[in-house]
Amino acid sequence: MLGKIGLEGNWKLQLDKHKQGLQLPYEDSIVLPNTTSNARKGEKLDSIIIGALTDEYAFEGSAWFAREVEIPEEFSGKNCILFLERTRITTVWIDGREIGTQNSLSTPHRYELHDGLSSGRHEIIIRVDNTGYPSKGGHLTSGDTQTNWNGITGRIELQFYGEAFLNNVRIYPDLPKRSFTITGNIVGDWAKMALTVTAESFNGEIKYEAPVQVFELSSKVVSVNYELGEDALLWSDAQPNLYTLNIRLKRESGEVLDVQELIAGLREFKTNRDKFTINGANTLLRGKHDGLIFPLTGYAPTEVDEWLRIMGISKSYGINHYRFHTCCPPEAAFIAADLLGIYMAPELPFWGTVTDETYENHDQVEQDYLISEGYAMLEAYGNHPSFVIMSLGNELWGSKVRLDDILKAYKSFDDRHLYTQGSNNFQFAPDILRNDDFFCGVRFSKDRLIRGSYAMCDSPQGHIQTDRPNTIMDYDDMIVPQQLSFNETENGSGATIQIQYGTGVKTVETNHTGSELIPQVPVISHEIGQFAMYPNFEEIGKYKGSLKAKNFEEFRNRLEAKGLGHLAEKYFYCSGKLAVACYKEELEAAFRSKRLAGFQLLDIQDFSGQGTALVGILDAFMDSKGLITPEEWRSFCGDAVLLARFEKYNYQSGEVLQAQVELSYFREHSPNGMIMQWELRDGITIIAEGEAIISVKTSDNHIDICEIRMQLPSVTSMTKVTLLLKVEQAGLSKTYDFWMYPGNVALDVSDIHLFHSLDEKAVNLLEQGESVLLLAKPDGLTGAVSGTYCTDFWCYPMFRSISESMNKPVPIGTMGLVIDKDHAVFNYFLTEEYSTYPWWEIVTHSSSVILDDLPQSLQPIVQTIDNFERNHKLGLLFEARVLNGRVLMCAIDYDNVVATLEGRQLLFSMISYIKSEAFDPTVEIELEQLQRILL
Repeated sequence: MLGKIGLEGNWKLQLDKHKQGLQLPYEDSIVLPNTTSNARKGEKLDSIIIGALTDEYAFEGSAWFAREVEIPEEFSGKNCILFLERTRITTVWIDGREIGTQNSLSTPHRYELHDGLSSGRHEIIIRVDNTGYPSKGGHLTSGDTQTNWNGITGRIELQFYGEAFLNNVRIYPDLPKRSFTITGNIVGDWAKMALTVTAESFNGEIKYEAPVQVFELSSKVVSVNYELGEDALLWSDAQPNLYTLNIRLKRESGEVLDVQELIAGLREFKTNRDKFTINGANTLLRGKHDGLIFPLTGYAPTEVDEWLRIMGISKSYGINHYRFHTCCPPEAAFIAADLLGIYMAPELPFWGTVTDETYENHDQVEQDYLISEGYAMLEAYGNHPSFVIMSLGNELWGSKVRLDDILKAYKSFDDRHLYTQGSNNFQFAPDILRNDDFFCGVRFSKDRLIRGSYAMCDSPQGHIQTDRPNTIMDYDDMIVPQQLSFNETENGSGATIQIQYGTGVKTVETNHTGSELIPQVPVISHEIGQFAMYPNFEEIGKYKGSLKAKNFEEFRNRLEAKGLGHLAEKYFYCSGKLAVACYKEELEAAFRSKRLAGFQLLDIQDFSGQGTALVGILDAFMDSKGLITPEEWRSFCGDAVLLARFEKYNYQSGEVLQAQVELSYFREHSPNGMIMQWELRDGITIIAEGEAIISVKTSDNHIDICEIRMQLPSVTSMTKVTLLLKVEQAGLSKTYDFWMYPGNVALDVSDIHLFHSLDEKAVNLLEQGESVLLLAKPDGLTGAVSGTYCTDFWCYPMFRSISESMNKPVPIGTMGLVIDKDHAVFNYFLTEEYSTYPWWEIVTHSSSVILDDLPQSLQPIVQTIDNFERNHKLGLLFEARVLNGRVLMCAIDYDNVVATLEGRQLLFSMISYIKSEAFDPTVEIELEQLQRILL
């Protein structure tokens, strides 16, 4: 390139909602790059969107942009390209002459003007249309994520080239030879020309400069091997060393006709059986989902600094991999990932069925467009060392032959990357195709699950939702089962099933072979987590752009209408702390799995749409919610993670605690010989301690360190203890909380009035001014929500609707507990104000009473957090005055609860409380009100 003229700045603007054509004169102006919505152009809308953010200036149609540009004499007649970095469907006119139309949503639009432009003034008109896309566009155009904006959001410039210049330059790193193979072609006369190539590192602690090399050209097709030298620096997530590769096209006389400066990294990203490797060493992809959510602007930034900020936050939480859901980010994201060391996985903008000619609804035009988008992505971003993976879309169905053909074509076109047929394709009946380099999904059959949580409509649910808490679970036997079985009737060839499809439902044909799928390639667990939290209404004020959180405002109004607005902050905090604990187990199960090659979290960041899925430890702005620090998060999500396997969290006094300590380790330097220290603490008092030398006998990334086996001390009251693991030489630490219970807890109910229903005897006692402990049966209530410990999956409104459409059970939809932990009822039961594992058995065998029709002043001692759609006031444990007496009520399965340590301890504390003078409820309810909530 000889030079360029930037076209950013003021442009004339005409909005053409009904696409009637340009109507002069122009009515407005806009500063580009920008979107019409972010610039607040057009009509301000009054609509309110509940399931996503509301774009107050949403516009769909044609937008006409015009300006004049002065071409200096030095660029007169030169080869010229009008470059539009990030936009929609564009049509360009220059001086009234139509140049053409382009429609890539993923890559820059480049309009070639081979005759150039004469010196002087020229008018450029660009029509941008954000309707009528050849394909729906996935999260590139979704109102759930970055919105269907209209405008031009990246660089806008005229690029000028000489009579000969390089085009389609590709860089192929060759790790064994420590070199780059540079290919491309020359546009124009190539005779008597040479390439001069230099490379200099620029971002690492060590500086490296490769020698200048000159290559004489023998044709217009360029292919040269540029040797970096044996000491060349390599690129990886841990050490992202980059080079500025300077390529100059020169005449024999020394005249420089073209200069290209590219970012390059010497790396080799491959597979080795069930692992990914970087430069020959195993690596684990610690990924996050990204749907291009940018709530201040409504579109993805094209500035490197902003992506460095965003990805730097992710990196601080242990993330080394980004999976872009049905979208591809702008080049700035790849540059930031190059600099930070993040493995990028863009995806075709498609979420649907890939058909072939045998399908009635086959759309070849759409398919050709999607395939062309893939080629464009490879050409535009393929040189970036961070670009390691490409997927054909999200949760695809259809023709496996066509999918495999597309994979084969891409691999033949560009073998620098790894490819997969899609993310979670064929859902309940997955398959691995011949040209798949790896597998990305959530299961291998209905019961072979490789993540810890699922929607009710995708049942069976995961171990975090159903199993008694432990740290034993891994997915190795799910990936390669010890005993194989397959139900051909359920998933046989030609069977049809209903599936979740986006935010709706779809019927698909499984086309399953009937044999059990055993992967021979690396496996990535898809969209793990999805643990919901209550909204933080303090976030509303952060929406200062055209996108407004009117959904949050509506949720707040609903909560206040139920008389629960004062609990909003506690709902947010307590649901968030439970979600963090769920994420910890979700991630540790992945790190315990030796056969798992990576995971993709959904997500550490809130998802603004699809009903409003607040699943992040960071909000939509990538700001911390204050629930957990990056340092603590990295203790269970990083390149080295200490792990302890144990069967339970609750122990009787004097019982043996047994834990197997392991290390998941993907760092360059071996931990062999390092010392792992452990201690069990009761607050500041060390109960027991020990250490073990880490012995690495193989190159395995999963290291067994030692077994901790100890008899727990005798305690006279419920006690929380913390197991601390640390390897100081590696900067590693990990904590686990356990609860110990005295062994002689006797439930003396001889002198209290315990009832499981409100019968005549109980009513008579209340009339006499007695105290009643009412432990109602969970199925003996007229209005209640079943107990479940785990927080809701993704978003209740979305999956309630899907479950109803599929005639399947709807989600329970609750988000943990708010506990008045200082209440006297807990004098003998140690608790936080949020859900912890002593509550698991209790909640699992309970129901929470719907208290909506009882006095607002009745505040449950233990309140179950309902979702923001229902906002029921749910009481797990509450007290009230009834008639002349007093009632303490909890709806639990008494027999199941009393059979557990933690259940007995809670009942003991409740019984002690009801016997004490502290039992003095202040809120009075009518007998009829209490009777109405009981069957």
